Amino acid sequence: MPDLHPNPPAPPGDSPARPAASVELGWRLQGRQWLLAQWHVLLVLLHLLALTGLLQAQGVDLNALRVQRTDSGLALEYSARLNLNPTLEEALHRGVPIYFVAQATVYRGRWYWRDERVSRVTRSWRVAFQPLTSSWRVSLGGLSQIYGSLGEALAPLSSMAGWRIADADRLDAGERYYVDFSFKLDHAQLPPPMQIDIGSDWKLGVERMIRPE
Repeated sequence: MPDLHPNPPAPPGDSPARPAASVELGWRLQGRQWLLAQWHVLLVLLHLLALTGLLQAQGVDLNALRVQRTDSGLALEYSARLNLNPTLEEALHRGVPIYFVAQATVYRGRWYWRDERVSRVTRSWRVAFQPLTSSWRVSLGGLSQIYGSLGEALAPLSSMAGWRIADADRLDAGERYYVDFSFKLDHAQLPPPMQIDIGSDWKLGVERMIRPE
């Protein structure tokens, strides 16, 4: 039997309650998703900052680099902070010497042709651990010095002043020059078996370009 008393229709202009609640719930969900996304971005940034700090703590931080023109030529000065990672320190304690090399190349800029190389100078240091005396030997050319700790041994090669990188007779007045400087761990002087597969722990160095003052 048909219903003789159906529910009366809602008056015009009245909006049902359920759609309004659904809209509010949707906004809440979108707000939570946005907060989660921002939190994820923050975590990624914090991770990158921590990784950057770790890389700087286990590498070469060039604190100062300066090239001056003097009466005798171009003189370079640098100051760096060396922080060896555990892999390098373990290799040193196992008797593997490591070599650091500083290199400066002087170029004369030319607009009509590629830049001319005026000079190139290098200095190479050998750092080795002496297990019998628990000391560290640093060699530069034919000279050697003994140090009591690794930090003391790295200090002489971490900074240099008055390094002549070009003689005055190679420089012309009025010409513009620039210097490519690098300081790095020299892989070429590692034992041959270790040169086959050089990992990231052994890639230690820094490069800069600078113009004389």
